[in-house]
Amino acid sequence: MEKKNRIELIRQEVNAILQNQQDTEHRREGYVHLYGVAQNCTLLAIRRGLDIELCTIIGLLHDIYTYKHGYVKEHAMLGAVEAENLLRKLAVFSEEEIEIIKNAICYHSNKKIKHDKYSELIKDADLLQNFLYNLSFNVKHKKRIKNTLKSVGIKMKFNKVNPAKEKAQK
Repeated sequence: MEKKNRIELIRQEVNAILQNQQDTEHRREGYVHLYGVAQNCTLLAIRRGLDIELCTIIGLLHDIYTYKHGYVKEHAMLGAVEAENLLRKLAVFSEEEIEIIKNAICYHSNKKIKHDKYSELIKDADLLQNFLYNLSFNVKHKKRIKNTLKSVGIKMKFNKVNPAKEKAQK
């Protein structure tokens, strides 16, 4: 399979989807999130010895359903279908590559169950982008984020949150 410029092909498709998003705030969030996750995927793929190109593409496409159609609880599963259709249309990916990308996207929302190495990478990259976007936001999956940060040489302590105090602040 020809691999030349495949990331750029995906970026063009992602940009077209985001540019068609009428809600400008949702469009902005899409650019920030999809590109941020893709960069985290690249970094983690280098660190973990995974296929950098596939990981970057997984990051770019992981929430494509949300930014094209809006968020639904099943966005990961629907996004896997959306990504598969896009990849088949481009006709530059092998069946094995399509399966890797599709499975990673399908499982990325299920942070509690362990899946294959590409699915685990997108879960970590997604959480990391959400965490780094604004450190003052409430942190979910602290242990997973700590382990991901540690894997790239960053040790961080999290403040313990008092649920009663947090609720009173809302």
